[in-house]
Amino acid sequence: MAGRRKKDYYDIPENVETYCRMAEGYSGSNLVRVLKRHLLPEADVLEIGMGPGTDLDQLKRHFKVVGSDRSQVFLDRYRKKHPDQKLLRLEAMSLRTRKHFDAIYSNKVLHHLTDRQLARSFERQYDILRPEGLALHSFWYGEGEYFENDLRVVLRTENDVIQMVAEIFDVVEIGRYKEITRNDSFFVLLQRLSD
Repeated sequence: MAGRRKKDYYDIPENVETYCRMAEGYSGSNLVRVLKRHLLPEADVLEIGMGPGTDLDQLKRHFKVVGSDRSQVFLDRYRKKHPDQKLLRLEAMSLRTRKHFDAIYSNKVLHHLTDRQLARSFERQYDILRPEGLALHSFWYGEGEYFENDLRVVLRTENDVIQMVAEIFDVVEIGRYKEITRNDSFFVLLQRLSD
């Protein structure tokens, strides 16, 4: 069948269920605490790559949150349990929405993008953030890239991200933390520069 796009890994329900089982016990509570220190309650937040919705559940306790993912399977799975939650099907690179937000959040999502794709994502984040809006993202720390389950994983350093966003964002806070092993991860909190 010419013209049909190959299914992405998370377009397959069995893969989504496998990921959800693997991700049990992991949460971005440390990242949500960082965002809470810098955002007013009830701020409008977009989560990019919500997956099973673990972080979305935490974020919505403090903010008005819209969840998003490129996988319709993840969105449908979450919607079954939370029919009133606002959800969007979005690609992390293009972020095609007309909505604007006070903050954008992702936890270990943007590491699937190449440098060029990530730069485009940051440009789109700038476009959909309100003036002085915040973006909080976490990444696997390191250098190089590999593929896992047909998914690209690009390791990055804090300097990689700082250099990429220098013209459109200020760095508010950076931190390393342990997801699996000591200092294997870092987060960066960015603030949109004025036009």
